[in-house]
Amino acid sequence: MRVYFNGMTVKIAEYMLDDQIGYVLRRVTQRHLAIFSEAIPDVTTTQFAVLARLAEAGPQSQNHLGRAAAMDAATIKGVVDRLVRQGLVDTAADPDDRRRLTVRLTDAGVVLFNHSVAAALKVSRKTLEPLSPAEARQLLQLLIRLT
Repeated sequence: MRVYFNGMTVKIAEYMLDDQIGYVLRRVTQRHLAIFSEAIPDVTTTQFAVLARLAEAGPQSQNHLGRAAAMDAATIKGVVDRLVRQGLVDTAADPDDRRRLTVRLTDAGVVLFNHSVAAALKVSRKTLEPLSPAEARQLLQLLIRLT
């Protein structure tokens, strides 16, 4: 199908936005973010990912933490800075390499994370709610293959 816009041909049938993976993933992400922010209003999903990685693996360099949480250097720095201001993590220079910053959960960060785990699991369930359990598992497996 072709339509005309300002005298130019637009090839609509060749590119339908609703059929594009990036568009669909963005819409799913927007839905998930809305569910998350309602359930866990104290932190963003990105901040929660950092708290979760620190809870899983313990203190680590900011650089390693960024890679572990799938964030570039600028993003992880901003996230860590905000979490420091909230009192949820603290940082210290690595004694072996003063250029390296080590990030760790504070007591407040541990408390917030522990109190949010049940809500975070519920957020994942609610995000996947339109799917059967088998479909939800399959979707997660397929998305992991794309990473």
